[in-house]
Amino acid sequence: MLVPAERQQHILRLALGERIVRIKDLAQSLGVHEMTIRRDLDALAGQGLLQRVHGGARLTQQAGAEVAYTMRLGQQPDAKARIAQAALNFIKDGDTVGFDASTTVLALAQRLTQAPLQAVVTGLDIANALAAAKVPFTLIGGTFHERARSFVGSMVTQSLARLHLDTVFFSAKGFSLRAGFTDAHPPEVEVKERLIATGAQVVALLDSSKLGHEAFGKIATLAQIDILITDADPPKPTKEALYAAAVHLVVAQES
Repeated sequence: MLVPAERQQHILRLALGERIVRIKDLAQSLGVHEMTIRRDLDALAGQGLLQRVHGGARLTQQAGAEVAYTMRLGQQPDAKARIAQAALNFIKDGDTVGFDASTTVLALAQRLTQAPLQAVVTGLDIANALAAAKVPFTLIGGTFHERARSFVGSMVTQSLARLHLDTVFFSAKGFSLRAGFTDAHPPEVEVKERLIATGAQVVALLDSSKLGHEAFGKIATLAQIDILITDADPPKPTKEALYAAAVHLVVAQES
């Protein structure tokens, strides 16, 4: 049985993907009484996260972006930490390095301490992390995408098109053998695609929960990737495809 805070996080996660969450459906999926769900919805509405509607609730427009980002930050923290630690091995002194705006790459940026490199970033939080660590960086600005706390649009892609970086680190919503590396927001897909094209070496940071999943837009194929860092052994067909594409697999084990 989930405690109230866990139930409410589950409700918010569903509300991100659905226009309206229904009391009856929530009670059934969570195995609790409808009155319990009503109390959860009232609590979330009191925090300004949900708006009550007849028979259920919906995410408030203002809260949607904040909730989405907060939830992504809290997903798979141990896996992200291990992946980020392993990724440090692929940064050399003097490198020019590109970072996308993903929370997994943010975990990597947070582990850099006055590193002698030059970074190119497309995300606000990663820029802040590098500034705090006194790592030199260039922030490629454009239209601010609040949900991902990133910059998108033609100003970003045109700027990236003129760059040549030693190594690029990126993450994605999912990877499958059929679709490759994918993400959900088309402007984000375009920026990631352009960033990947700048890198002499491209490193994908992807926790194992994303393997086998697909999102709306393709970022890259295996042929465009040099290294995949994940936190658990992929299924055999994925490992075989990585080997066939000459992609170096790194499984970041628990220390």
